[in-house]
Amino acid sequence: MNKQNRDAEYTMGRSESETERLIKQSQLYDDITRRFFLRSGITEGMKVLDVGSGAGDVALTLAEFVGAEGTVIGVDVNLDILETAKARAAEAQFNNIEFIAGDTRTLELPNDFDAIVGRLVLMYMGEPADALKHLVKHLRPGGIVAFQEVEFSPYTAAIHPDTPLMNNLIAWGRTVFQQSGAHVEMGMDLYKTFIAAGLPEPTLHFEAPMGGPEDWHGYGYLENSFRSILPLLEAYEITTADELDVDTLASRIREEVAAVKRPVMLPPHITAHVTLPT
Repeated sequence: MNKQNRDAEYTMGRSESETERLIKQSQLYDDITRRFFLRSGITEGMKVLDVGSGAGDVALTLAEFVGAEGTVIGVDVNLDILETAKARAAEAQFNNIEFIAGDTRTLELPNDFDAIVGRLVLMYMGEPADALKHLVKHLRPGGIVAFQEVEFSPYTAAIHPDTPLMNNLIAWGRTVFQQSGAHVEMGMDLYKTFIAAGLPEPTLHFEAPMGGPEDWHGYGYLENSFRSILPLLEAYEITTADELDVDTLASRIREEVAAVKRPVMLPPHITAHVTLPT
């Protein structure tokens, strides 16, 4: 596998604070994901494979959709974060979720899933179409393929002369993901990825959380996101800890919004889903 086809470094790093950030991220994007699952046709009684489960947020939502008669199998390469996912599932009293540590491209998994789902996972895979082609082998006829991925290109619409702080954050964020090897336009690339994997043309939607009120949770989320990527921001010489001043970032973004009355857009997500022939 050559360098350009290797899996990307996980840009956000691995830490307890990053796990907390993932949980907050899921809360901000929860409505988008739930609408996505409804459109995709995920329903009670299904057996669903969740690719890249992380702290378990997608698996927990799926468990609600499939109900007590359904099953969710969550897979992630990070054994430690799956311990958090297991604890959260137990606390929520979901008995229909199982978490497995490993890579879905190499694990021996059954071939009777009703749906395969992933959120922000293909963007880190060196060859997303090949990964998707492999995953589909685990679906039964008539199964559902549903992936939700970030898309950074629309962020140019958020750049404005009156918001220098947000302009810097947008540029720094996109650059660090690019340099870590992540697919920063995976959202728009979902269409060709599905087709390259031999799937039908997917149904697509575009959504992004936005906010401006003083008590909006997005400010804290952005601060925590930049706290997670700060090591790579410095390693790649994109910016410095002093320039970022991460501990005051949420309040400074809030102040900028209050001054110019221009809302903040979080990274947009594009969703794609298909149902295979029976």
